[in-house]
Amino acid sequence: MCCKNPESKQLDVFQSNNEVFKYSGRTITKEHSVGLISSASSVEFNVTGDSLTINIQSEYKPRNYFVLTINDEYQKRYTISGDTINSIKIALPKTETQNKVGIFKATEAASGMVLFHGVEAEAISIVENNQVFTIEFIGDSITCGALMDPTDVPCDAKGEYIDQHNAYLAYGPIVARALNADYILSSVSGMGIYRNWNDEHKDEPIMPEVYENLFLNTNDGVLYDFKVKPKLVSICLGTNDMSQGDGIKDRLPFNPKTYVARYIELVGKVYKHYPNTQVVLLNSPMIQGDKNDVLIDCLTQVKAHFEKDSNRTIPIFQFNDVYANGCSYHPSIADNKVMAEKLIPFFKKILAN
Repeated sequence: MCCKNPESKQLDVFQSNNEVFKYSGRTITKEHSVGLISSASSVEFNVTGDSLTINIQSEYKPRNYFVLTINDEYQKRYTISGDTINSIKIALPKTETQNKVGIFKATEAASGMVLFHGVEAEAISIVENNQVFTIEFIGDSITCGALMDPTDVPCDAKGEYIDQHNAYLAYGPIVARALNADYILSSVSGMGIYRNWNDEHKDEPIMPEVYENLFLNTNDGVLYDFKVKPKLVSICLGTNDMSQGDGIKDRLPFNPKTYVARYIELVGKVYKHYPNTQVVLLNSPMIQGDKNDVLIDCLTQVKAHFEKDSNRTIPIFQFNDVYANGCSYHPSIADNKVMAEKLIPFFKKILAN
């Protein structure tokens, strides 16, 4: 007598260009992959069977990170090593129906693309899109979800700047998911409206200069297509404009006039691409006191400009506390959750009007 093990079902290969895959955020289609560019850019799909293999690659040679969700539940943040294709096997819950799988870039555009090559699975199908609108979040490292997640690499450990990024758990995506919205993060660490964290706009670009470029850098040969029209655009910029830099490099006093002029330029570009969107301005969750008073006065001037110039109403939201319990005085995972909880009712009220 002998017994035979049941044969496991054959897994098929599904390339990144398969129409089943639903991509969100800033992405680019390449010859054999789709590049996830912006923070929390993603691919989602349904899977039949109890397992799949994700074929994924880091454009940045040391490593990169992505977040996996199953049935919209956070699983973990995965490390992609080197610049070769990583084949990551995932066990799925046993169910009579399909499992929804999401792959989200944990890092920002400046960290290089996460290249999605496709999956090996029994079968896949398209995710039903029940998200009725999109929110775009424009910002700096706070919006990127930088320096917030020391789960794998402690704050004081020697490593890469990207090691504590987790854009999926940043305040913007949390807000969007709570409102059943899709989201785009157009954010760059260290960047400001008219100057950056440690640069007086001498050697580095600023947000009004990179916003229309796909990679959020100076490469204006590859422009973002702005095909997705957000119902709401949230802007949180000013922390780096008002910073003191590293204390070594020369730093001029904050210039409110230049800040307001550049902010108006950025909002004008937003309206150029999204004429029917609702813009919301946020102060900084890392600034208080006199600096915050100056920042709010600047935002009020931007608001007044568009109310007078084009009869548009732009609400201003104020974080009343400092959220800086993560690495290098940045908001932590818990801070981002609290920030989102503060924003959700504010956004909900605006969207209801």
